[in-house]
Amino acid sequence: MVEHDVLSVTREAYDAVAPLYAQRFRDELRERPLDRAILSVFAEVVGAGGDGQVADLGCGPGHITAHLDELGLAAFGVDASSAMIELARQAYPGLRFDMGSMAALDIADGVLGGVLSRWSVIHTPPQELPVILAEFHRVLAPGGHLLLGFWASDDPSHPTQVFDHTVAPAYRWSPDHLSAMLLKSGLAEVARMVREPQPADRRQFQEIQLLARKASAGAL
Repeated sequence: MVEHDVLSVTREAYDAVAPLYAQRFRDELRERPLDRAILSVFAEVVGAGGDGQVADLGCGPGHITAHLDELGLAAFGVDASSAMIELARQAYPGLRFDMGSMAALDIADGVLGGVLSRWSVIHTPPQELPVILAEFHRVLAPGGHLLLGFWASDDPSHPTQVFDHTVAPAYRWSPDHLSAMLLKSGLAEVARMVREPQPADRRQFQEIQLLARKASAGAL
């Protein structure tokens, strides 16, 4: 199946670069104040909704999961790469990290206060993304929040754009199109952060972070 093949290729590619990836991105938030700000907003809105757990899906070596923990969230990480999960467990032994696929999460229905998907859907073929968005909706509790990060396509008239990611084939998305897909999946956008590329950035792409919310129980 397409999803299985893509997942296997992506998993193997990240297994191969896991130590280098962990070393490169361990301190990435230090120089990214806007990212720290949107993660703080995410933590605040999730915390305001109760004591629900937060899943960092596509957690890699666990540094963002650890940051969420520092922000006071009951966060755990999930990744398809066994090498990434092993590095995360070694670096943050007090936190939980599980192997898993975003397309079939081993998480009960409606138990999460938040889902973080930080550049973890970029390797998903466009035709497979609705399955993953449906999983995000399924595991979120009513009123729960999703923070979704990705790179924007150059032409808003095209939903997606393939680009040569260093690790595995990847896609950029029209923010408006992806927001509409979220809404169709039952997740309504409540905020959007757009970061323009900086001169020193290797990739001159807009970075988008969409904050979306699952409707509360009984809402129309």
